[in-house]
Amino acid sequence: MTVIFVLAEMMEKKSRAKWGNKIGYALVPLFIGLQENPLDYIRKAKATIDRKKLSMESRFSFTSARILLKLFGVQAAAALITRVICNTTVSISNVVGPQEEISFFGHTMVFSAPIVYGVPHSLTILFQSYCNKMTISMAVDPEVIPDPYQLCDDLEESLVMSREAVLTTSTLHALP
Repeated sequence: MTVIFVLAEMMEKKSRAKWGNKIGYALVPLFIGLQENPLDYIRKAKATIDRKKLSMESRFSFTSARILLKLFGVQAAAALITRVICNTTVSISNVVGPQEEISFFGHTMVFSAPIVYGVPHSLTILFQSYCNKMTISMAVDPEVIPDPYQLCDDLEESLVMSREAVLTTSTLHALP
Protein backbone atom coordinates (compact mmCIF):
# COMPACT_ATOMS: atom_id res chain seq x y z
CA MET A 1 0.00 0.00 0.00
CA THR A 2 2.87 2.37 0.81
CA VAL A 3 4.50 1.78 -2.58
CA ILE A 4 1.28 2.72 -4.40
CA PHE A 5 0.96 5.89 -2.34
CA VAL A 6 4.56 6.90 -3.02
CA LEU A 7 4.10 6.25 -6.76
CA ALA A 8 0.90 8.32 -6.75
CA GLU A 9 2.80 11.18 -5.09
CA MET A 10 5.59 10.96 -7.68
CA MET A 11 3.07 11.18 -10.51
CA GLU A 12 1.57 14.48 -9.30
CA LYS A 13 2.28 17.48 -11.55
CA LYS A 14 4.30 19.49 -9.01
CA SER A 15 6.33 16.51 -7.81
CA ARG A 16 10.09 16.89 -7.43
CA ALA A 17 10.55 13.35 -8.73
CA LYS A 18 12.54 13.04 -11.95
CA TRP A 19 11.22 10.64 -14.58
CA GLY A 20 13.13 8.96 -17.36
CA ASN A 21 16.32 7.00 -17.81
CA LYS A 22 19.65 8.55 -16.97
CA ILE A 23 22.25 6.28 -18.45
CA GLY A 24 25.96 6.81 -18.16
CA TYR A 25 28.61 4.23 -18.86
CA ALA A 26 32.10 3.35 -17.73
CA LEU A 27 34.51 1.43 -19.93
CA VAL A 28 36.21 -1.37 -18.02
CA PRO A 29 38.84 -3.85 -19.21
CA LEU A 30 37.60 -7.43 -19.09
CA PHE A 31 40.28 -9.94 -18.14
CA ILE A 32 39.61 -13.42 -19.47
CA GLY A 33 41.39 -16.53 -18.29
CA LEU A 34 41.41 -19.17 -15.62
CA GLN A 35 42.96 -18.21 -12.32
CA GLU A 36 44.42 -20.62 -9.80
CA ASN A 37 42.13 -19.05 -7.23
CA PRO A 38 38.84 -17.61 -8.62
CA LEU A 39 38.83 -15.05 -5.82
CA ASP A 40 41.96 -13.42 -7.29
CA TYR A 41 39.95 -12.60 -10.42
CA ILE A 42 37.04 -11.30 -8.32
CA ARG A 43 39.35 -9.13 -6.19
CA LYS A 44 40.98 -7.64 -9.30
CA ALA A 45 37.60 -6.98 -10.96
CA LYS A 46 36.17 -5.47 -7.76
CA ALA A 47 39.17 -3.15 -7.36
CA THR A 48 38.73 -1.96 -10.97
CA ILE A 49 34.97 -1.43 -10.54
CA ASP A 50 35.45 0.39 -7.22
CA ARG A 51 37.90 2.79 -8.91
CA LYS A 52 35.40 3.36 -11.73
CA LYS A 53 32.57 4.02 -9.26
CA LEU A 54 34.66 6.70 -7.57
CA SER A 55 35.55 8.31 -10.88
CA MET A 56 33.28 10.73 -12.70
CA GLU A 57 33.35 8.67 -15.92
CA SER A 58 29.69 7.61 -15.96
CA ARG A 59 28.49 11.09 -15.00
CA PHE A 60 30.75 12.63 -17.62
CA SER A 61 29.48 10.27 -20.32
CA PHE A 62 25.86 11.06 -19.41
CA THR A 63 26.47 14.83 -19.22
CA SER A 64 28.47 14.99 -22.46
CA ALA A 65 25.77 13.05 -24.33
CA ARG A 66 23.12 15.35 -22.86
CA ILE A 67 25.02 18.51 -23.88
CA LEU A 68 25.67 17.08 -27.33
CA LEU A 69 21.96 16.30 -27.65
CA LYS A 70 20.96 19.87 -26.71
CA LEU A 71 23.55 21.56 -28.91
CA PHE A 72 23.61 19.35 -32.01
CA GLY A 73 20.50 17.17 -31.83
CA VAL A 74 19.64 13.51 -31.72
CA GLN A 75 21.78 12.50 -34.73
CA ALA A 76 25.03 13.75 -33.16
CA ALA A 77 24.27 12.21 -29.74
CA ALA A 78 23.36 8.89 -31.36
CA ALA A 79 26.56 8.97 -33.44
CA LEU A 80 28.68 9.49 -30.30
CA ILE A 81 27.02 6.70 -28.37
CA THR A 82 27.16 4.35 -31.37
CA ARG A 83 30.86 5.07 -31.81
CA VAL A 84 31.57 4.22 -28.17
CA ILE A 85 29.48 1.04 -28.31
CA CYS A 86 31.04 -0.04 -31.61
CA ASN A 87 34.50 0.17 -30.03
CA THR A 88 33.67 -2.18 -27.17
CA THR A 89 33.87 -5.95 -27.27
CA VAL A 90 31.12 -6.87 -24.85
CA SER A 91 28.56 -5.02 -22.78
CA ILE A 92 27.59 -6.15 -19.32
CA SER A 93 24.81 -4.55 -17.33
CA ASN A 94 23.45 -5.22 -13.89
CA VAL A 95 20.15 -3.83 -12.71
CA VAL A 96 19.00 -4.12 -9.13
CA GLY A 97 15.37 -5.11 -9.15
CA PRO A 98 12.69 -4.97 -6.50
CA GLN A 99 13.07 -7.03 -3.33
CA GLU A 100 9.31 -7.62 -3.01
CA GLU A 101 7.13 -9.49 -5.46
CA ILE A 102 5.32 -7.39 -8.04
CA SER A 103 1.84 -8.22 -9.25
CA PHE A 104 -0.30 -6.81 -12.03
CA PHE A 105 -4.05 -7.16 -11.67
CA GLY A 106 -3.59 -10.05 -9.23
CA HIS A 107 -0.98 -11.89 -11.35
CA THR A 108 2.40 -12.21 -9.66
CA MET A 109 5.46 -11.61 -11.80
CA VAL A 110 7.64 -14.73 -11.68
CA PHE A 111 10.92 -13.27 -12.99
CA SER A 112 12.34 -10.39 -14.99
CA ALA A 113 14.70 -11.00 -17.91
CA PRO A 114 15.80 -7.84 -19.74
CA ILE A 115 17.55 -7.95 -23.09
CA VAL A 116 18.94 -5.42 -25.54
CA TYR A 117 18.58 -6.07 -29.24
CA GLY A 118 20.55 -4.63 -32.14
CA VAL A 119 23.76 -3.62 -30.40
CA PRO A 120 26.85 -3.84 -32.59
CA HIS A 121 28.87 -6.35 -30.61
CA SER A 122 29.06 -10.08 -30.40
CA LEU A 123 28.03 -10.52 -26.80
CA THR A 124 25.72 -8.73 -24.40
CA ILE A 125 25.22 -10.04 -20.86
CA LEU A 126 22.52 -8.59 -18.61
CA PHE A 127 22.07 -9.42 -14.95
CA GLN A 128 18.70 -8.64 -13.30
CA SER A 129 17.82 -9.33 -9.70
CA TYR A 130 14.24 -9.82 -8.58
CA CYS A 131 13.14 -11.06 -5.15
CA ASN A 132 16.65 -12.27 -4.26
CA LYS A 133 16.95 -14.30 -7.49
CA MET A 134 19.24 -13.42 -10.37
CA THR A 135 18.37 -13.84 -14.03
CA ILE A 136 21.16 -13.74 -16.60
CA SER A 137 20.18 -12.86 -20.18
CA MET A 138 22.56 -13.08 -23.11
CA ALA A 139 22.46 -11.88 -26.69
CA VAL A 140 25.12 -13.42 -28.92
CA ASP A 141 26.22 -13.17 -32.53
CA PRO A 142 26.07 -16.78 -33.77
CA GLU A 143 28.82 -16.12 -36.32
CA VAL A 144 31.24 -15.21 -33.53
CA ILE A 145 29.88 -17.46 -30.75
CA PRO A 146 28.61 -20.59 -32.50
CA ASP A 147 27.64 -22.41 -29.28
CA PRO A 148 25.98 -19.95 -26.86
CA TYR A 149 24.84 -22.85 -24.67
CA GLN A 150 28.48 -23.74 -24.01
CA LEU A 151 29.09 -20.10 -23.04
CA CYS A 152 26.17 -20.28 -20.60
CA ASP A 153 27.53 -23.54 -19.15
CA ASP A 154 30.99 -21.97 -18.77
CA LEU A 155 29.52 -18.90 -17.08
CA GLU A 156 27.54 -21.11 -14.71
CA GLU A 157 30.66 -23.16 -13.94
CA SER A 158 32.61 -19.96 -13.22
CA LEU A 159 29.91 -18.72 -10.85
CA VAL A 160 29.83 -22.08 -9.05
CA MET A 161 33.65 -22.09 -8.74
CA SER A 162 33.56 -18.55 -7.36
CA ARG A 163 30.84 -19.46 -4.87
CA GLU A 164 32.77 -22.53 -3.70
CA ALA A 165 35.95 -20.46 -3.30
CA VAL A 166 34.07 -17.89 -1.20
CA LEU A 167 32.50 -20.59 0.98
CA THR A 168 35.85 -22.36 1.42
CA THR A 169 37.61 -19.13 2.33
CA SER A 170 34.92 -18.05 4.78
CA THR A 171 34.97 -21.53 6.38
CA LEU A 172 38.74 -21.37 6.79
CA HIS A 173 38.52 -17.92 8.39
CA ALA A 174 35.80 -19.14 10.76
CA LEU A 175 37.99 -21.95 12.13
CA PRO A 176 39.82 -21.18 15.40
